[in-house]
Amino acid sequence: MSEMQGMKTVKRALLSVTDKTGLVEFARTLAGFGVDLVSTGGTARALREAGLPVRDISDLTGFPEMLDGRVKTLHPKVHGGILHIRGNKEHVAAVNEHAIEPIDMVVVNLYAFEKTAEKPGVAFSDIVENIDIGGPSMVRSAAKNFDDVAIVTLAADYPALLEEMKASGGSLSRETRWRLAKQAFATTAAYDTAIANTLETIAAPVEHGVAAEFSSEEVPSALRISHPLATTLRYGENPHQKAALYRDSSGTGVAAAQQLQGKELSYNNLVDLDACWELVSEFDETAVAIIKHTNPCGVATGPSVLEAYKSALAADPVSAFGGVIGINREVDAAAAEEIAKLFVEAIVAPSFTADALARFAAKKNLRLLTIKPAKNRRMVKQISGGLLLQDADHAAIQEADLKSVTKRAATPEELRALLFAWRVCKHVKSNAIVYARLGGGYGQSLGIGAGQMSRVDAAKFGAVKAVLPLAGCVAASDAFFPFPDGLETVAQAGATAVIQPGGSVNDAKVIEAADRLGVAMVFTGIRHFRHG
Repeated sequence: MSEMQGMKTVKRALLSVTDKTGLVEFARTLAGFGVDLVSTGGTARALREAGLPVRDISDLTGFPEMLDGRVKTLHPKVHGGILHIRGNKEHVAAVNEHAIEPIDMVVVNLYAFEKTAEKPGVAFSDIVENIDIGGPSMVRSAAKNFDDVAIVTLAADYPALLEEMKASGGSLSRETRWRLAKQAFATTAAYDTAIANTLETIAAPVEHGVAAEFSSEEVPSALRISHPLATTLRYGENPHQKAALYRDSSGTGVAAAQQLQGKELSYNNLVDLDACWELVSEFDETAVAIIKHTNPCGVATGPSVLEAYKSALAADPVSAFGGVIGINREVDAAAAEEIAKLFVEAIVAPSFTADALARFAAKKNLRLLTIKPAKNRRMVKQISGGLLLQDADHAAIQEADLKSVTKRAATPEELRALLFAWRVCKHVKSNAIVYARLGGGYGQSLGIGAGQMSRVDAAKFGAVKAVLPLAGCVAASDAFFPFPDGLETVAQAGATAVIQPGGSVNDAKVIEAADRLGVAMVFTGIRHFRHG
């Protein structure tokens, strides 16, 4: 194809990368096409050590790198070489007059700002020093002039670009250059977003070498979100809805979970997986949660994954069919053998043993995922015309935080069961009531009333859902009982102890009802509404 048809031959490339993955191989192939390689600092050193011919950027500019590398590419002979329009006679005359050499490809990725900022105890000066200036400038210049210049910001693009150049004799199409340009502008936008978001959390600059002081108490002045597309999904909650997954750069959480086997993940799978992983992450002990439509149908702790799973399944085996399972420990062969008897959509856990994977291998559609925990500080929800932001609900209650408000105090076993039920209730859609018990020192949900319009209905529904006996159980309510009828309902169902936030104008009447029924009740002082 001729240049008039959009193909542009790469004759000179400027390479300056932080991530040197695949760099040498890419540059070697470029050199094989006769491309003049120009580079900076560590990139040039890496290419020379590989035996490749490379010119220093100072040879191109006639000006030395200076200020500890802060100034090396911010020069007219760099940006003029990138930005001049090849078909513009005045531009060509200007670059010729000033001996500016054309640059046809720019290969740049930026300083690892986010990785630096996330290091524990990182010095404020190190954060500032890792704000790339020359890199984004070159990226934007090359992207703006995509008609004449190819801008490469991702090492993952190297193989496809080389294949195209091999097929065309060293040229790249306008379509490819346009794709690279759009990607480049997205890269600098995400980079600037990361810088702005990080700096906003630093209350004040400190002296050189002193650790930065971060604060997340204030909401940001602007909500800047820049997550690249990870994958498109088959559809959303329903087949007529388009959907996609976007991922942050942390490499953690459900969005970055590694799928080991099974069908493609759906939108609903991801939502449910996130719900069950967040729930089991509440527990220090081994825990299993079976989720259906983001609500738990069975949750349990136990001495092993197998025992915890059996207890969780026993709580509601009917609803568990076709659910999603979250497990906060490595899944072994014994647990896999038992879980494999049930049809489930997906399982997420920190890891699976080789024997467990072998047990699941026969269930080819079953999605297995391993996960690294994420530090979710805030939650974002879209509403018409805007976004809502709130801190993630990380409030935790210990036994010492509970306030006993009834004549009968809860027994030690009831208190442990109440704390278990409270952790589960936090992850149930409001209004929520959770019935639970303690067996052998481990917690087990018995009945869960989720998403009801009245708290009494949630209490009734949770009791109806119970498969196992409720006599002697405990109950948790995600918000206060506004009237005694809710408390009376859980007591009639068999609960002997109740945990709730308190704070109703009718607390005295609810406490009076509990005393009349012989129910022990504790207040947490914290509400756990979950509206979705």
